[in-house]
Amino acid sequence: MHRHAIENFERADALLFGRVIYEMMEAAWRPPARTGARPEWTEPFARTIDAAKKYVVSSTLDRVDWNAELVRGELGQAVQQLKREPGKGLFVGGVKLPMALAELGLIDEYEFVVHPRLVGHGPVLFAGLSKHVDLKLVSRRDFASGAVAMRYEPRR
Repeated sequence: MHRHAIENFERADALLFGRVIYEMMEAAWRPPARTGARPEWTEPFARTIDAAKKYVVSSTLDRVDWNAELVRGELGQAVQQLKREPGKGLFVGGVKLPMALAELGLIDEYEFVVHPRLVGHGPVLFAGLSKHVDLKLVSRRDFASGAVAMRYEPRR
């Protein structure tokens, strides 16, 4: 899964996070980490996310670093401006920000990773979406762990 995440990050010019996922990722992956704090096999992912350009959507943070810039102003306009910049595009993660971007019709591709574990708690993706979004499956990847990554594009 970490190799797959690296491949996804490499398909984008920058990561677009809300405050919660930014702070969570920064706490987990920003160097310097204690020696031996994470398994060696996670180091390629750690180096990739550390080096990645990040944009953070937040109305509560005053500043960010870790190769990051705050996104201010109206979300739709700000993200449309980022999407107009030349390059490969943006990778967005989290729960609330993707929901807001789906409402605005600003997501060009969705990827859902289903893990073979029922946990019985946690956020529900796209709960409360005001309109349905029809999707077309464009790829599927099965992992030895039993996880499955499915990539979709919105039908327009």
